[in-house]
Amino acid sequence: MNHQTRIMKKTALAALLVIIATASAAQNQQPMNLWYEKPAQYFEESLPIGNGKMGALIYGGTETDSLYLNDITLWTGQPVDHNEDSGASKWIPEIRKALFNEDYQLADSLQLHVQGHNSQFYQPLATLYIKDYAPGKTSSYMRSLCLDSALVNIRYRKGDVLFQREYFASHPDKVIAMRITADKPGSINCELMLTAQVPHHVKASKSSITLMGHAIGDSNNSIHYCSQLIPKLTGGKIEVTDSTLQVINATELVLYFVNETSFNGFDKHPVKEGAPYIEKVADDAWHLVNYTYNQLKERHVADYQQYYDRVKLQLGKSEQHTLAGRIKGMVYDDYESIVMPTDELLRQYSDGRPSPYLETLYFQYGRYLLISCSRTPGVPANLQGLWTPHVWSPWRGNYTVNINLEENYWPAFVANLHEMAEPLDGFVQALAENGQYTAKNYYGIQQGWCSSHNSDIWAMTNPVGEKNEKPEWANWNLGGAWLVNTLWEKYQFTQDKEYLKNIAYPLMWGAYEFCLGWLVENPKQPGELITAPSTSPENEYVTDKGYHGMTCYGGTADLAIIRELMFNTIQATVALQGDSTDEGMLRIMMIPLATLHPYTIGKNGDLNEWYYDWNDYDIHHRHQSHLIGLYPGNHLSPIKPAQQTGNIIHPTFEEIREACRQTLIQKGDKTTGWSTGWRMNLWARLHDGEQAYHLYKKLLTYVSPDKYQGPDRRRSGGTYPNLFDAHPPFQIDGNFGGTAGVCEMLLQSSTDQMVLLPALPKAWKDGKVSGLCARGGFVVDMEWKDGKVTSAKLHSQKGGSTLVIVNGKEKNVKVKAGKTTKII
Repeated sequence: MNHQTRIMKKTALAALLVIIATASAAQNQQPMNLWYEKPAQYFEESLPIGNGKMGALIYGGTETDSLYLNDITLWTGQPVDHNEDSGASKWIPEIRKALFNEDYQLADSLQLHVQGHNSQFYQPLATLYIKDYAPGKTSSYMRSLCLDSALVNIRYRKGDVLFQREYFASHPDKVIAMRITADKPGSINCELMLTAQVPHHVKASKSSITLMGHAIGDSNNSIHYCSQLIPKLTGGKIEVTDSTLQVINATELVLYFVNETSFNGFDKHPVKEGAPYIEKVADDAWHLVNYTYNQLKERHVADYQQYYDRVKLQLGKSEQHTLAGRIKGMVYDDYESIVMPTDELLRQYSDGRPSPYLETLYFQYGRYLLISCSRTPGVPANLQGLWTPHVWSPWRGNYTVNINLEENYWPAFVANLHEMAEPLDGFVQALAENGQYTAKNYYGIQQGWCSSHNSDIWAMTNPVGEKNEKPEWANWNLGGAWLVNTLWEKYQFTQDKEYLKNIAYPLMWGAYEFCLGWLVENPKQPGELITAPSTSPENEYVTDKGYHGMTCYGGTADLAIIRELMFNTIQATVALQGDSTDEGMLRIMMIPLATLHPYTIGKNGDLNEWYYDWNDYDIHHRHQSHLIGLYPGNHLSPIKPAQQTGNIIHPTFEEIREACRQTLIQKGDKTTGWSTGWRMNLWARLHDGEQAYHLYKKLLTYVSPDKYQGPDRRRSGGTYPNLFDAHPPFQIDGNFGGTAGVCEMLLQSSTDQMVLLPALPKAWKDGKVSGLCARGGFVVDMEWKDGKVTSAKLHSQKGGSTLVIVNGKEKNVKVKAGKTTKII
């Protein structure tokens, strides 16, 4: 290492320590920072910021800084046609006839008739380029994202001038803000250019750059947008070209980016009934004159921290340990990890170096991402959250409802971010509106609603595939039935009966009604209810006759989803009716639940995925949909509500859970990012902390950027250098699955009982956490040492009682409304 390099590293480290000390003084806990010693070259190295609607991917270049900008409401297309494929339901009896004649090949081919259009595409909004004309060689570079404050910082020297850039995305003020400073007056000389990959035109003036355009497609039938980049200078001047701004000899440059689109709701035409996006952008820009940059920053940090600061996690001892380092009197666990660049830390972790700090950082990163991408009413986080640099994002950047959208919200409630799930409420209401037509047109069912494998901002619900795709994913119709369970989860955690009554229950009931219409009597076992046709997303089977197929009847995944929905709808009915519960109605509701085809166990001890004990075409398949009842469902959980009943008598709950374990053993641990997160949660539900932790470490496997072709390239499921989940390519659900998995290892609950540290691995034998939420409306703080809880307390806003299982002992605990009760 030469002298210049040593100076650069020392300068970067000193800058990082300033950030650490500042964050720690505010929170008195380990600072949560992603940081790097060089600019991003690839998307998977960029740093994301977001305000729940707009987002940016910051590359941090010193010659040209690139910011890829997004708006979660910019999609192709327009509202769906409620008459699409009207009459397609005529094929359902033909498919059932083929199935019950055991002609699976014919059933697969007939399924193509019951497919509609594919989803629309999520689109990138714009790209901002800041070309730095400062002379001199670059040194002392550092790029960081502080999770504790949701601020990105860039620091570097050019020649003898220190440049600093700061970026944030404000929710209260609807702006992405950037500030560039130099430690010598008049040193900022740069060019500002705003462009887009979608159709657009741009015009510059001294006061702003205005970008206008629309999503790819017919301009008369597409979402339009208007963006403004507004510069504010201290010193220097601005010169204007036709489409760019030249900043000359400034000492400080502040940039504000605002954007609005014409999206006005899932059922509103984006042009004929579009939102007044130009007027709204003008309002957004005018609003900013009321505040200084520092005031906007303070408002942003306060807004963000009201959610982020609710949960704090420490894995490992906080005081005496060999890797401690002291900064301004603070003591930090795993200090070497804190001061190691994040990409190098991840790489070394993947090669076997332990790092409780990285494990904690990844957990909090998932919470940061959810706050940053899920705050737009009716528009939840998509496959990429809201971040994409691609004009054609992988899998259209859509909503994949056979696991991925659900997984996005697994950490929302237990990790104390229930407000971030609110966009899902409006989206499911939109799905229900469109889904009633899908139920009639494709399945001949007149009551209730359904949703299929894919959706988009227009809340499309039809089976996809365009009549030429594989039924294993295209023809699945239980997306709505699975998705409404997230709404029920919200009630269980918040105990908000008004929410249950007005939002969750009507949507659950509509999905329940569809399932009642979709179930048919099993001709192989009269009196039993099954689904036909059925698939198991996105797996394939091999029959005992050797046919490799996709369509079947009585698939376990279907029945697990329906069973979970029925359990939950019955519980919701009781919760709403209370002492006046209609017992006759409950008995009627129990009949279909009691007559569902039961779980069966295969010859290898695993849980059968198919009606028959067929082999999977791929035994290691990434989906494990037939285990939904174990997680994210609750009807196979060891922590079940006391009133839960059903037809699962033989096999017993314990035998079924053991079959789930055998299924996971057979599937192994080599899979994709989001699937690794799911398996982590499943093992945690089985109270196997070591295996859950093993999967967490697998999830934190270093994966090279997709376009990187160096000799040290690493390719697998895992985590990219910027800690985005690697499917690969990027899907954000793995981030959220990992965060949820940590919660599941530390706390499991039903509405009337909870277990503390149900799946704690030896590697986390010491630690503490505050702010985790339990069903029943409780918030849990606890510390543990040598694997045993040493202190714990419960808080409840509404009050209630629960059975707490701690250190193998049971304690009945009652908490008054608004009070905190000590358990240990």
